[in-house]
Amino acid sequence: MHRTFFRTAAILAMISVMLGAFGAHALKGHLSEQSLASFQTATTYMMSHAVALFIIGMMYRHYKTKTMVWSGNFFVMGIIMFSGSIYLRITLSYMGYDKLAIVNFITPIGGLMFILGWLMLFVSIPPREHHEKAAQSDD
Repeated sequence: MHRTFFRTAAILAMISVMLGAFGAHALKGHLSEQSLASFQTATTYMMSHAVALFIIGMMYRHYKTKTMVWSGNFFVMGIIMFSGSIYLRITLSYMGYDKLAIVNFITPIGGLMFILGWLMLFVSIPPREHHEKAAQSDD
């Protein structure tokens, strides 16, 4: 599972860099300042959660729990729903579509996925006492 997280994180981080460069260079002059700021927010959240997913891959080797897997999955879903819906909204708006209610509804659900991912990460790390007992039993 940790390799899947590593590979997914690497692809998402690469896409984030590509989209960030595209937004900074190719979209200036074509989008409003508000749309550019939203685009930047999407790439920032995408990159930060790709890095978090990479960290989860490292942590999974130490804490092999279902909640750790859920944490990574929630981060991936959050990236797709939060950042993806912002990219989609900007693209559709640029193309002249103005009925974006369903797309606007997806963004906060993606934010909720990020929150749930962080919560699952918190839950997946056992208390210190539990970790120390496990380490002593390995001796």
